[in-house]
Amino acid sequence: MRRRQLLVPLLVAPLLGVAGCDGLQETDHTGPDAPLASALARATPTAWVLSSGGPRGFAHVGVLKALHEIGLRPDLVVGASIGSMVGCLFALGMPLPEIERLAMEFSMLTVVRPRWWPAGSGEKLSGKGIVGFINEQMKHRKLDQLPIPMAVVAMQQATRQLVAFTAGDAGVAVQASCAIEGTLAPVRIRGQPYVDPDLGAPMPVRLARALGARRVLAVDVSAHEHKAPQGSEHFRAGDLRKRALTEPDARAATFTLHPEFSYYVSMSQEFRRDLIRAGYEQTLAQATSLQALFAHP
Repeated sequence: MRRRQLLVPLLVAPLLGVAGCDGLQETDHTGPDAPLASALARATPTAWVLSSGGPRGFAHVGVLKALHEIGLRPDLVVGASIGSMVGCLFALGMPLPEIERLAMEFSMLTVVRPRWWPAGSGEKLSGKGIVGFINEQMKHRKLDQLPIPMAVVAMQQATRQLVAFTAGDAGVAVQASCAIEGTLAPVRIRGQPYVDPDLGAPMPVRLARALGARRVLAVDVSAHEHKAPQGSEHFRAGDLRKRALTEPDARAATFTLHPEFSYYVSMSQEFRRDLIRAGYEQTLAQATSLQALFAHP
């Protein structure tokens, strides 16, 4: 977990910008456009679930490119944390080369200026800039206005209950889904503070089932902990924790893609290219199995 917290400022810097950390006033999103967990308007027999994973989430872009090339389409996209960010752009219908361009153009020179929250809160940054980034890319469409139904998963901080936001402000929902505890401030929606679901369900397949999906293709971008190099032992507890949280959902999936890539992460252009390529090539290698499972209604 510590590794992920240290990398958060680098991951979100391009999305937050300098303005993303201004102000200490917590907003309670209660208006008519606030994110809402509402019933989906149409049947969603096939869902794609995009996991959390911090910088490893760039692999989702390559996976989606490959799935598109082999002719597969989802009825529902479910995203956690970075998976919700990539998922919203995909559900919008943004061309995959454009999503890849956005992934590659995140500037590492953009500096987030931390603003300390009240003593004892623990959070160092606000994720408000994510709202503007997502809503600008989506041309301010709401979650329930997307061509492909989208569920953004966040976790109630107090109860640890997972919530799938399917309507309302996409940017605020994604901000909540990306609010890593202890690093980014919780996002208050209709009176409840929400955080990243990574500590509850990093790959929420069972939630996709609860939304009506009969077939679920899950994409796991977590580390392959059994292939951790020598010297990485201090990360092992976090890897094992995440594996324990992911396994029940992996068992509930129809098929799980778990691309292999470098154990250590960075935000370099080379790392991003390698992740996108790994997701793309390793998904194409599974094309026959994927088409057999998901090509028909």
